[in-house]
Amino acid sequence: MTNLIKRLAPVLLMGLVVFVISACSNGSNDGDQTADKEPTAWEQIQEEGKLVVATSGTLYPTSYYEEDSDQVTGYEVEVVKEMAKRLDLEIEFEEMGFDGMLTSINSGKVDLAANDITITDERKEKFTFSEPIKYSYGTAIVRKDDLSGIKSLDDLEGKKAAGASTTIYMEVARENGAEEVIYDNATNEQYLRDVSNGRTDIILNDYYLQTLALAAFSDLNITIHPDIQYYPNDQAIVMKKDSGELESKVNETLKEMKDDGTLKELSEKFFNGANVSVKPDLDIEE
Repeated sequence: MTNLIKRLAPVLLMGLVVFVISACSNGSNDGDQTADKEPTAWEQIQEEGKLVVATSGTLYPTSYYEEDSDQVTGYEVEVVKEMAKRLDLEIEFEEMGFDGMLTSINSGKVDLAANDITITDERKEKFTFSEPIKYSYGTAIVRKDDLSGIKSLDDLEGKKAAGASTTIYMEVARENGAEEVIYDNATNEQYLRDVSNGRTDIILNDYYLQTLALAAFSDLNITIHPDIQYYPNDQAIVMKKDSGELESKVNETLKEMKDDGTLKELSEKFFNGANVSVKPDLDIEE
């Protein structure tokens, strides 16, 4: 037995050396893999200590500047400001036209976009949306004196529809034969005056936004069409696809804000007493 142990000792020793080297090697590889692992979107945001948010600064009352103020405000602007505060983050806004917002999310230029962006099946394939923070439906601004010669969406053939090219509302106009008149981050006043003076015929957009726009420019020859209601829809904050923990943090915080009444309070402040954070009780054409 003693001779057998003596003969096997070198083999056992070599096996032990190989085991130790292997263990050390595996530990080193794990460390390298950890070091090389790309940080998640949420980890990058935490490291930088801020959220970068795309918004227009021209869409009343979602994202706009009050007179004599150099600070952007509005319903969704204040929602993301409060969200950042609760997440212990600074916030930085990048102002741009709608068409550039989604591109900026995918390129990593911004973390979020907050600008009354409607959730659609097509967009959900490319982006992540938060839980809805606004529920609404589509209406149409036309000239007050003759309703721009329009009785329903079926009458849009040949009419000039104003808007941004990639919005769901311009898609509705396009599908109904309207001629597109594209604006790049124009103000509400420009849109509305162009309908009033006949340069364009119709603006298809969100009900709440249009009622407030009319109230702000009551001197113009414009009105909301009494017979056009369509496309019930939800708006939300937009993130890059598969945002993981960032999506969770955003939704958890928005739920807190809804539960404690913050969303309702902000909505009533910016939408003339209306609570857009709950679905309207209306039977509207899909």
